[in-house]
Amino acid sequence: MAPADAVAPDTTDEPALLAWLADMRREHPVWRDRYGMYHVFRQVDVQTVLRDPARFSSETSRLAPSAKQVSRGMLTQIDPPEHRRLRSIVSTAFTPKRVADLEPRIREITRRLLDSVPDDGRFDLVDTLAFPLPVTVIAEMLGLPESDHPLFRTWADRLFSMQVDDPSDPALGERVGAAMADINAYLTARVQERRSAPTDDLISALVAAGLDDEEAANFSLLLLLAGHITTTVLLGNAVRTFAEHPGVWAGLRAVPTTIPAAIEEVLRLRSPFAMAGRVTTEPVEIAGVTIPADRFVLVWMLSANHDEQAFADPEAFVLDRGIGGGAQTAFGHGVHFCLGAPLARLEGRVALEELTARYDALSPASDAMGDLQPYPRGVLGVRRLPVNGVRSYSG
Repeated sequence: MAPADAVAPDTTDEPALLAWLADMRREHPVWRDRYGMYHVFRQVDVQTVLRDPARFSSETSRLAPSAKQVSRGMLTQIDPPEHRRLRSIVSTAFTPKRVADLEPRIREITRRLLDSVPDDGRFDLVDTLAFPLPVTVIAEMLGLPESDHPLFRTWADRLFSMQVDDPSDPALGERVGAAMADINAYLTARVQERRSAPTDDLISALVAAGLDDEEAANFSLLLLLAGHITTTVLLGNAVRTFAEHPGVWAGLRAVPTTIPAAIEEVLRLRSPFAMAGRVTTEPVEIAGVTIPADRFVLVWMLSANHDEQAFADPEAFVLDRGIGGGAQTAFGHGVHFCLGAPLARLEGRVALEELTARYDALSPASDAMGDLQPYPRGVLGVRRLPVNGVRSYSG
């Protein structure tokens, strides 16, 4: 195996990270790092882990008891049957029909946001559209006021900027709890308000389903964060990716029906969440390596999506590659496949339809990572994206 003291490149250095992942897929498909955590890189193995919650548990707090309170009600941190019960509470809000019915509102929000862009076509894509669009949509579903949206970004940046090297660190739960204190207090207050005066929103649905204040607040937190970060990162990654492949933007303008396929390729090439954590419940063998019970396992969805054994010419942007649905590893796999994937796809499609209709060309004004402020670990994307748009006046 690779030396345990080797260090994975950070997501801030995307080329180095992708090169390292390619090497690990070839030479060390299962690797034990300095902290005793096992990393899994090949698509077939990543999917094996993700679809087996009995042997690879999402309840990582079992090895970090201090994080137990943080995980209560957090859908991504629990296993069946509790996972199934909680997921069913909100699944009706994310059915294909319910999501499709949101399209007019999503388009209205998108157009309003883009109407604020200066005539010279220079704006920050994240500030102008990629953040406020999905945050507005999920906040409206939760019943949270627009005036509070700036707070959500501050809190989200704080959480997703945390550097976590050793997930078994006893102090990790305290660090996460401190980072989440403000947003938890905010959401707990909203839960208590709905308990006294329910309305027609998701927080009220959580309360009505019998969740206590802590569970409902944590579940709301997950919906708020996951409900915007994927689309925020996706839109930034899409514009960057299209700019790197001449002709793609013009092709999407000419044939807007190809936008969903383009979104799937962006999700594959630049998976918003590079990895996910699990804990073994028993000894298990993956790619010829036996992983003992009670060990952290880090599955690399980004690596799976670049696997040469799964995709021909995986570093190329191929519009008609044909992946999607449950086969799209960027949204996870198995019982934890992203509940909000249909909403993220819809938001991405509407946003790109409106952008390509308005602009003959749209490209980053800078490729300096310091200007783009990439997330430091786990999330592959940028928090800033200044762009130059060439306005179309034909539509």
